Amino acid sequence: METALSTPNNIQICEVTCDSFRIAWDMTPEDTARATHFFIDLSRKEGGDPNRFKHRDVPTKLVAKAVPLPMAVRGHWFLSPRTEYCVAVQTAVRQADGEYLVSDWSQVVEFCTGDYAMDHLKQLLGKAQGSAGRLLRFSVFYRNQHPDYFHYVRTECGGLIRPALKDNSGSHGSPINSKLQGVFLSCNTEFDTGLPPNDSPYGPLRFQIPAGNLLNPNTNLYFADFYCMYTAYHYVVLVLAPSGSEGDNFCRSSLPLLDLTANPFLTYIPPQRQGEDPLFCHASDVILEVLYTEPLYLEQGSVLEISGHHQMSQTTANAKKDPSCKVCNISVGR
Repeated sequence: METALSTPNNIQICEVTCDSFRIAWDMTPEDTARATHFFIDLSRKEGGDPNRFKHRDVPTKLVAKAVPLPMAVRGHWFLSPRTEYCVAVQTAVRQADGEYLVSDWSQVVEFCTGDYAMDHLKQLLGKAQGSAGRLLRFSVFYRNQHPDYFHYVRTECGGLIRPALKDNSGSHGSPINSKLQGVFLSCNTEFDTGLPPNDSPYGPLRFQIPAGNLLNPNTNLYFADFYCMYTAYHYVVLVLAPSGSEGDNFCRSSLPLLDLTANPFLTYIPPQRQGEDPLFCHASDVILEVLYTEPLYLEQGSVLEISGHHQMSQTTANAKKDPSCKVCNISVGR
């Protein structure tokens, strides 16, 4: 009768990405030489005891041939970005009769997957480019809110709209979620008027600022996300960061940089002749959410009342994208 296998110990997780990781553990030299297979049990971390495996003596998930450690794990489960997982391992020897001699399960180890890498964001960018539509001219960035919001900005903040931390809405793997601060602005216009819509679900007051104050050769433009929320229309999240700013330094290493004068979402076209004004254009077939990384003073623009319907819609704070949409999902997770 063969000697029992020792329990794997000292589980190590390394090289974690949004959809893969490497795993290693300690085994005796004898077990290293004997092991023919590894069993790996992986599940999302949930409340309660993470040691939740129902079958302690049979493989429940991945059965892999023994390979030198650390072993790469990817593609066997639809790993999601920024998600906590629990993992445990067994070693096994396949016997002549096809049965397995297995070790006890190791201790359960927890880890969290990472953000989208640059390559993943470029895949998402490619999908967004196909949905952008033609470019329309615009002249102002704007932010719609209720009177209480602007009263607070004036009385408590000295007229300063302060950047706020980006929430977790949109793609779960976007690197800016819960990491980058900014002021969200819109720039979409009506087809027939070329002006911002007269109504808004966010409130009857609008702060608007000339486009050239923010979109100019001294700012950098980055692509951050492309998503939908179980609707026919899609959102593109862009980041505008003054060159050399803290926000710019963050984006430079995390997000694809767009050419300010030639991209399908938001463009600045410099004057062609002396005395001319620059042209500003936005994509027509997606809803642009522009995150400006610096504070804004109300005196840089104007606050005006808008007409139309102001019934508040359901909040989109922390709203997740539709994981089944073939237009805005990539193969590495939601």
